[in-house]
Amino acid sequence: MSEAALAVHRAFYDAIETGDVDLMASLWVDDPNTSCVHPGATPLRGTVSVLRSWTVLMANVGYIQFFLTELELTAFPRESSEPTTVAITCTENILSGSVPSAEETFTGGKAICTSILVRDTSGWKFWSRHASPVADLGAIDPEES
Repeated sequence: MSEAALAVHRAFYDAIETGDVDLMASLWVDDPNTSCVHPGATPLRGTVSVLRSWTVLMANVGYIQFFLTELELTAFPRESSEPTTVAITCTENILSGSVPSAEETFTGGKAICTSILVRDTSGWKFWSRHASPVADLGAIDPEES
């Protein structure tokens, strides 16, 4: 596995958890073709739109923490000792809290995420990210279906 690509992947979650807009901006390729799909949302294209969405999200979350499981990395080209692209998939187990108020509330959620990182002269950068929510099928009463 590419430890450097995984470090950039972890830095992405650190940026969200700490609300570090500058760190988030440093992790993305500056290109009009980058893309990001937030859970339940339509695709965003271009680094400016992607970063704007993360800035808004981080400004409106009081607390968020990600516990990543089922992390897998696939490097391309596969035969190369110097891959230029990696696909990282994982399950995001998310704990979030409300923006500070008189009443603190926490909720949990889960998403499946695929991130595509590319390597350039400055190192690994995000090219694309797609996260989809995981439905809690246990919460559905089969007799009501």
